Amino acid sequence: MNPSLFVALQYLAPHHLLSRTIGLAAASKSPLITSRLIPWFAKKYQVNMEEAERENLSDYESFNDFFTRTLKPEARPLDTSEDCAMVCPVDGEVSQAGDIKDGRIFQAKGVDYTAFELLAGNESWSSHFYGGKFVTLYLSPKDYHRIHMPVAGKLTHMAYVPGRLFSVNQVTAEKVPRLFARNERVVALFETELGKIAMVLVGAMIVASIETQWAGEVAPLKRKVMTTDYGVQNISLNQGDEMGRFKLGSTVVLLSENPDIPWDTNIVAGNPVKMGQKLAINS
Repeated sequence: MNPSLFVALQYLAPHHLLSRTIGLAAASKSPLITSRLIPWFAKKYQVNMEEAERENLSDYESFNDFFTRTLKPEARPLDTSEDCAMVCPVDGEVSQAGDIKDGRIFQAKGVDYTAFELLAGNESWSSHFYGGKFVTLYLSPKDYHRIHMPVAGKLTHMAYVPGRLFSVNQVTAEKVPRLFARNERVVALFETELGKIAMVLVGAMIVASIETQWAGEVAPLKRKVMTTDYGVQNISLNQGDEMGRFKLGSTVVLLSENPDIPWDTNIVAGNPVKMGQKLAINS
């Protein structure tokens, strides 16, 4: 399909209705759906089932169960080298990575958006990241879709931010202004030994839901910004701990307030990544 037409059709599509409909099918335990959809998907996207804890496709009770499958413990070792400051939180591909300049985050050639917009329009949050660093990680359909901590941290705040559900692939990123600040998303802020980080889980077309370990499925009844202060609840996660998951794929935008912790040389646009590999290095 012509890229411009593909994007134009997304502006017209009933994003949330379509996503809810797909979500119902993905959650269904009906053998009429699971026995056909899961094998078709695994073959089409060449999903590597040898690294999954349950290698047999018939062991999954729903498509969501398959899509959020766990991996064998040895499948994603954490980088333990002395110069590793952060590990990659997901499997996927680097969409973009770099510095947050004047509070702005690079999306694609000629397109950027602000940290203020991304972080729910909260100046007290976004100001910490002006002059920091960002990396945008795209999860394709074949990827492992659980999200892990890049570094040990204590959860301080979370926000649900309503929005559209545009596709988040490269074509859309190049043509939809402020894509990641327009889509529905969940923002999680952490205090770490490296400074503050923000993990932004961005929804997308047909993404049925976003879950976190501490709040479960994030699906407020009212479509408005919902902020929760977790400062007194002492929710701490170790490096590599699961912090969330996507039911159907999307994107993670990671912000770091520390300008002195650079991304590893392999963290450049277009490169594939695996959860646990070196993301940032001790300078």
